[in-house]
Amino acid sequence: MKNIIITLALLFGISGLSQAQEKFDQELADKVGADPYGMKKYVIAFLYRGDRLNEYSAEERAELQKGHMANISRLAEEGKMVLAGPFFGNEDLRGLFFFDVQSIEEAQALTESDPSIKAGVLKMELKEWYGSAALPLLFDLHSKIAKEDI
Repeated sequence: MKNIIITLALLFGISGLSQAQEKFDQELADKVGADPYGMKKYVIAFLYRGDRLNEYSAEERAELQKGHMANISRLAEEGKMVLAGPFFGNEDLRGLFFFDVQSIEEAQALTESDPSIKAGVLKMELKEWYGSAALPLLFDLHSKIAKEDI
């Protein structure tokens, strides 16, 4: 019985592997920088409420937010940011950025280009993360489903 189970497991495993290999696209994997598991390293920025938020008027904060959004768009167009978004609610943790970079130092330089970071309205904590190498493909997909810009 044990041999039958092992044989079945091997057959299903080999069958699943061959199906995965049939779907595998080496050109696409190379384009997105995938490792053999279809994964790669990113840097996530956790955006927190900054210490200087109350130093700005509502109008100044609105201008900083416009600059913040423009910076996100620029980084996405450059392929450096693959995912970004705010959290619901009014907690200190405000949102996330996923950077398609190889180091914390490179992500740090990118975060310093954000007007809200420069002004102290937001601050960031950076962590390396291992995830699907397909994330950079989301930017093009999102543009196909969004009727309006944020």
